[in-house]
Amino acid sequence: MIPNNFEYFAPATIEDAVSLLGKYGEECKVLSGGQSLIPILKLRLAAPGAVVDIGRIKELGQITVDGDTIRIGANVTHAEIAASAILREACPLLVETAAQIGDPQVRNRGTIGGSLTHADPAADWPAAILALEGEIVARNRLGERVIKVQDFFIDLLTSAVSPHEIVTEIRLTRPAQPGNSAYLKVPQAASGFAVIGVAVQLTINNGLCETAAIGVTGLAPKAYRAASTEALLIGKPLDDLSISAAAAKADADTSDAMEDIHASGDYRRHLSRIFTRRAIHMSVKK
Repeated sequence: MIPNNFEYFAPATIEDAVSLLGKYGEECKVLSGGQSLIPILKLRLAAPGAVVDIGRIKELGQITVDGDTIRIGANVTHAEIAASAILREACPLLVETAAQIGDPQVRNRGTIGGSLTHADPAADWPAAILALEGEIVARNRLGERVIKVQDFFIDLLTSAVSPHEIVTEIRLTRPAQPGNSAYLKVPQAASGFAVIGVAVQLTINNGLCETAAIGVTGLAPKAYRAASTEALLIGKPLDDLSISAAAAKADADTSDAMEDIHASGDYRRHLSRIFTRRAIHMSVKK
């Protein structure tokens, strides 16, 4: 199908972009890589009066690691993250997650900011950014605000970004033990979205789990932290018994399980437990 008519803008600066959003408000959609928005427009599931293409804003396309602070611009593509040498050293979980997204076309066009803002319940990035306890920076005409990732995903396809804001960057703290991480998923055959996806980041001290952060996507209407599993890992030796007991609670922190043509709710719950166990084991072995 062909989208409805709309006004198209391609600002070169963040200031110009947020000015346009302030003018058009809810009548406007933001375009970055277009992997989520363009199909929606073509199917006429959205009919905005204006589209603001932020793809030409150079300052949104940077990756920096300064000490323990990692900053990723909203326009950085999945492929750029997957190929980043500095991220491979500082935060391998980002690289591992990016490499599993979609197909080469999606990875080369899709952006981390666009994916997070779209808040698809089967997207990969939400699980990883939850496990890394990241922050999302949003900007409007009045300034910027920092949204903790646990407050960012509101509901199905709904994030905390308002119609007058754009996401400018994702901020993360470099993990204390970057290598103790993993992202595992069961992909949908056609799209590559996650039937279930689990991201794990651990800190291990003297054979005991010191910190654990686990993000789960694909099970519920929004990605979530598997807090019950995390709590059972802290202070325990990461052996088969403790990992299995903790992973059995991977679905305990959500009351909703999605059902669609790809999997039933019960099967998704089963997969969440299996893949949480596997992801924890993989994080320990690294």
